[in-house]
Amino acid sequence: IGSRIIPELINNGFEVNALARPGSENKLPAGCNIILGNALNGKSYEENVNGCNTFIHLIGVHHPGPGKKNEFKKIDLVSIEQAVMAAVNAGIIHFIYLSVAHPAPVMKDFIEVRMKGESLITERGMNATFIRPWYVLGPGHYWPYFLIPLYKLFEIIPSTKESAQRLGLVRIDQILRCISYAVQNPAEGIRTYNVSDIKIF
Repeated sequence: IGSRIIPELINNGFEVNALARPGSENKLPAGCNIILGNALNGKSYEENVNGCNTFIHLIGVHHPGPGKKNEFKKIDLVSIEQAVMAAVNAGIIHFIYLSVAHPAPVMKDFIEVRMKGESLITERGMNATFIRPWYVLGPGHYWPYFLIPLYKLFEIIPSTKESAQRLGLVRIDQILRCISYAVQNPAEGIRTYNVSDIKIF
């Protein structure tokens, strides 16, 4: 998502500072300002956040799934703790956080960490946008398209309708447009986009 949202924001006239680990800077799209640092150490990039209006947090375990509880705590949780600290110290006006849809019968550890992230942001009183997809369809993540007929069925069955809509599939282009809209229209207080909201974009 990060490599795709950067060009979109730049094309919309925004200056983008993008964090990368040393040695990974060549993976960033052209046109952004490269910040070398560690997402698990806010002090490594905090000074580069000064003067920015919006902080977008997209850090997380690659291919999250059940059984990755320790990774969620070491990466997802620590990165948002450090990001919130850096954003507050830098006077960020608007924080955008890629969270997750909930509740759900699976992925409880992942959901728990993402909800903690939302709480950390809320407790610090920042204006923030929480984006809560369940599963994002895109490159490398096409197999769930086969589930769409099942989703359609579950959405018309009264007992499964609500959960099928809440935990629906969204496309990566919808996520990108949602993030772009949030950047261009900063929240006042806390604004949340759930799956049904994301699908509108």
